[in-house]
Amino acid sequence: MKKIALLLLITTILSCGSSKSKHVVTKKSESKTTAQTETKRNRKRPTRKPTHTETPETNTTPTYPTIKATSPKIANIISSAKSFEGVRYKYGGTTKKGMDCSGLLYTAFGSENVDLPRTSSAMAQQGDWIDVKEVEEGDLLFFATKRNSRTINHVGLVTSSRPGRIEFIHSSTSKGVMTSLLSERYWYFAFVQARRVL
Repeated sequence: MKKIALLLLITTILSCGSSKSKHVVTKKSESKTTAQTETKRNRKRPTRKPTHTETPETNTTPTYPTIKATSPKIANIISSAKSFEGVRYKYGGTTKKGMDCSGLLYTAFGSENVDLPRTSSAMAQQGDWIDVKEVEEGDLLFFATKRNSRTINHVGLVTSSRPGRIEFIHSSTSKGVMTSLLSERYWYFAFVQARRVL
């Protein structure tokens, strides 16, 4: 009886061991198959080189912001104003012997038969108010240069305008007819408004 029990025990151990080893073999077989599949997936596919007739579909032309062309009339007005550069300041003057800020614009616009009032404060009532970001060549810039006052007493003509840089021609009491930048500290703080008359 003891022999039969011992024999059964040995048989059970052997049969469990063989099924265990079969299970391990199966797992090894499955892991080997999985590894082979992963290797195949990870292989790099050869890249096809484009032929000489193919061209890339990229646009290599640079793009620039659209700039509005200045009308011939405005160009002539600016040219007329610039012809007075260096002329000394003279209150009420409108000639090369001397001129003031409004006299400069009155004369320059008059060269193209555009009638403007004679004073800067009266000019500030003409045309349409525009935002300084929309200023273009030929627009008028108005300033209040007296301390603690916002009353307009100075005017300039925009000669060049691009983002962050606005140039204007005017007649200053100290240097006469000259070109300045709106971004200069003095003019930046004295600026009141911009207007378009053409």
